[in-house]
Amino acid sequence: MWRALAAASAAPPRALLRARPSRRAASLAVSPAAGPADERVETRVAGLSPGQPVTLRALAAGDRGCLFQSCAHYRADSRGELHLGTDASHGGDYTGVEPMGLFWSLAPAAMERPYQRLVPRSTDAPMKVEVLVHQGHSPPGAMPGPVVAKTEVERWFMAPGVRRIRLKEGVVRGSLFLPPGDGPFPGVIDMYGDEGGLIELRSGLLATRGFAALSLPYFDFEDLPKVMKELKLEYFEEAARFLQRHPKVKGPGVGVIGTGKGAELALSMITFLPEVVAAVSISGCSSNTVADLHYGEMTLPGLRFDMNKISVSDTGVFDIFEALEDPMSPANSPCTIPIEKAEGHFLLVVGEDDRMWKSSLYAELAIRRLRQHGKENFELLSYPGAGHRIDPPSTPFCHVAMDRVLGVPVLGGGESKAHAHAQEHSWGKIQEFLRLHLG
Repeated sequence: MWRALAAASAAPPRALLRARPSRRAASLAVSPAAGPADERVETRVAGLSPGQPVTLRALAAGDRGCLFQSCAHYRADSRGELHLGTDASHGGDYTGVEPMGLFWSLAPAAMERPYQRLVPRSTDAPMKVEVLVHQGHSPPGAMPGPVVAKTEVERWFMAPGVRRIRLKEGVVRGSLFLPPGDGPFPGVIDMYGDEGGLIELRSGLLATRGFAALSLPYFDFEDLPKVMKELKLEYFEEAARFLQRHPKVKGPGVGVIGTGKGAELALSMITFLPEVVAAVSISGCSSNTVADLHYGEMTLPGLRFDMNKISVSDTGVFDIFEALEDPMSPANSPCTIPIEKAEGHFLLVVGEDDRMWKSSLYAELAIRRLRQHGKENFELLSYPGAGHRIDPPSTPFCHVAMDRVLGVPVLGGGESKAHAHAQEHSWGKIQEFLRLHLG
């Protein structure tokens, strides 16, 4: 569908010749043409007229066929060339020098349902992105001018040579990603939030970067519970022991990375499970939330959401920022994760404009608790302007996203450029942290 749209905007050859005084044919090169999704590409255009205005556009299709697109306005230099690594966009979906702006600004096209995410849940196939150069400056959503050059880029979420093994080990489900080679490799368990199911994109990229990564679902997948009513830490313990004992994993300990509810589970795992020695919490809470967490005779109750504190905008967007019960209330102290018991190390990653919940406050509470017990075993990455879901680099920004469970659009917060920069910077820091503490 999206190829047809791109072709439809192309003008007849005679029109193109009349529009370009230069006799050279315009060319577009994106390098590498195929590579990991967390890697920057270099985009160059040549063969334009000096100062010629052009719109660069990217098109991609989501898992369910939804068309995503982005655009930016540029002017050729005195040689009729453009380099997105040094030349600034003057308009469109972003401005300034943004080498990966066309990728992180991808959003549902005007004819599609809004608030969808361009995040593949599986790593089976690369994401194909078509990049086009159009004559003139056309605003987002408008019919672009004639196409003067185009190319296609493949973005892998699992590099060639990485092995993906579907896991059914006791009660544990998920996918294990192993880098090429004999290893052993540092082992990491990877979890996402309360949308449920199996989400593999980060695990595939971690394996591409040299980690043995276990993508671990904890509800709404295969024979796991369909809804998140309560959780047993023994399930996560079995996963940690499986990974720790795997012959391709270094040991002696493993790491865990989680986002949202997954981040909160990462904090509980490093607190109670000796197998876990490093935890990355992205936009997490310092208390257990929603579902009670059991471990033997111990139970951490879950903080609840007060539905009366949810506001809905005129456009139907749900704002749940104030809805979670106050973790600082004495009545909610049983929900607090006693992270001071952990012997390992924490990396807390938060966006200061997270509107899903108060992740900056929750990070402050976690740090305060650690320091009260004489601990400095943490690092904090706090990003102004970033929203809730801080993913690997160039993952398209989504200020509002459709909640998979509730079926309504929920405000995630953030500003696109600041969020994109947070994703790129934090990804490198996360890998450094895991290598430092996992060997």
